[in-house]
Amino acid sequence: MTLGAEITESLAIALAALRANKLRSGLTTLGIVIGIVTVTLMGTAIEGINQSFKKVVSGLGTDVLYVQKFAWFSNDEWWKVRNRRDITLATARAIERQVTMARVVVPEAFSRQTVKHKNRSASSVAIVGTTDQNFLARGFSISSGRFMSAAEAEGGRPICILGADIATKFFRNESPLGEKITIGGNSFEIVGVMAPFDKFLGLGSDNHVLIPITQLKSMFDLRPEVQILVKVLDVKMMDDAREELRGILRKIRSVPPGMPDDFGINQQDAFIQRFNQVGGMLATVGLFITGLSLFVGGIGIMNIMFVSVAERTKEIGIRKAIGAKRRTILIQFLIEAATICLFGGLIGLAIAFPITLVMSKYLSGTMSITVALVGLVVSLVTGVVSGFLPAWRASKMNPVDALRSE
Repeated sequence: MTLGAEITESLAIALAALRANKLRSGLTTLGIVIGIVTVTLMGTAIEGINQSFKKVVSGLGTDVLYVQKFAWFSNDEWWKVRNRRDITLATARAIERQVTMARVVVPEAFSRQTVKHKNRSASSVAIVGTTDQNFLARGFSISSGRFMSAAEAEGGRPICILGADIATKFFRNESPLGEKITIGGNSFEIVGVMAPFDKFLGLGSDNHVLIPITQLKSMFDLRPEVQILVKVLDVKMMDDAREELRGILRKIRSVPPGMPDDFGINQQDAFIQRFNQVGGMLATVGLFITGLSLFVGGIGIMNIMFVSVAERTKEIGIRKAIGAKRRTILIQFLIEAATICLFGGLIGLAIAFPITLVMSKYLSGTMSITVALVGLVVSLVTGVVSGFLPAWRASKMNPVDALRSE
């Protein structure tokens, strides 16, 4: 008999055995079902987190350098960073005059204020003071209206651009364009509304208002916290642009030779590296949990297969007595174990799929074909590994001893 014929016959025998013991087969698959649900949900969650993070971090810009008082994820002592001199609007203007590898240099200053419109109000809204070049550095879009002009950015008149969340809160069924809001007791005319930003894990908000940086400085904070966005001419020039910017900043801030920088030049890569570290730990924990659940399910499969071998000892003896090879018996029980696990895998996928649809509301992406295939392959491998010892024991039986058994 050829190998293909042996596999076909073994599959038929395995299916007949499963039909004859439906309850036992169903209970046996329970551990595998739990394991495959865990595998699928974990894989979908990790894939969704990765996609969500990539969307959010892309908003930082692969070609943008952020000049700030501190470096992201730095190990510097907090008191040293706290005592550094502030980044100022004058610093941004000095960089703009001297830098050669930048497309735009955009300062951003921040404050927290209460925003009001008629009888509605929102507290602790992020007020972002910036210039007319901000949309070029950030790459965001305007859903309605327009952005500020160069003259307005220099402080011509108090205008503002609303974030999507604050616009929805104050103007649900009407256009906000041309309306006025009060920010910290000062009136601003609305000239535009920003399109929503991508959010990570469903978190984050568009609860902010953009105003000219000179307005923020004069009305709310004489020494606002400032960061500077430097959009590089070409992403291939990032390293050179970073070194040029570092030299300019050391010169502007009069940092003596041999002394460490008293500023941070940050970029997207810092977030990606930290996320990869955290993601690696999450994947390790997920792998451990998944492996544990599959191990428990595999032990159950192994025990049931040993029981099956014991119950069918006489059948094994008859088959070997009429010429069945060890390989045939081995394949038969391996296929039976793999079939049980495959059914468990299919049931697990059927349970996991609607759960991933709920998860998709908070994560980017649902169950992919890759994740589903991985789940099925894992279930088959679990069946083969768990069923190997019982199958090996069955194949090694002496036909005479097997026929004598009761």
